[in-house]
Amino acid sequence: MPHVIEMRTYKTTPGMRQHFMDILVKRSFPAHRQIGMKVLGPFPSVDDPDTFFWMRGFPDLPSRDQMRNQFYEGTLWKTELEEVLLPILEKYEVVLAEDPGHLLGVHFDALSSNAETVVEQLAVAGATRRCT
Repeated sequence: MPHVIEMRTYKTTPGMRQHFMDILVKRSFPAHRQIGMKVLGPFPSVDDPDTFFWMRGFPDLPSRDQMRNQFYEGTLWKTELEEVLLPILEKYEVVLAEDPGHLLGVHFDALSSNAETVVEQLAVAGATRRCT
C-alpha cells in the first residue's frame, strides 16, 4: 500500500502568518511527530504574505485516520491549539496524494527531522524568491 501525503495550504487572517507558523512549529509539529506523522514545512508563499504551505505524511490511509483522530481529539489540540489557531485561520485546503515511496521512504524522514534548518537553507539559497 502506498504512503499518503497531505499537501496543505493555509491562509491566515492578515498579518498573522508568522505567528501561526511559529505556533505550528513550536507546539503542533512536535505533537505530530510524537504520534508518528511526518511533517515538512512550513513554506511561506512568495506571492501572498498571509499564505503558507506544509505537508504531513502517513504510512497509509488507515494510519492517517487514526493519527489525525489522535491529534485532534488530544489534549493539546482541544485545550490549547484549537482556540488559538482557528480564529486566525481564514481558510485551508488539503490535497491528498499517494507517495510511491520516494519522498516518505527516504527524503521525507531526513527533511522532516530538520524542517527549520531546511527552510533556512532554502531561504539562504534563494529558493523562496519568486521565479518569473
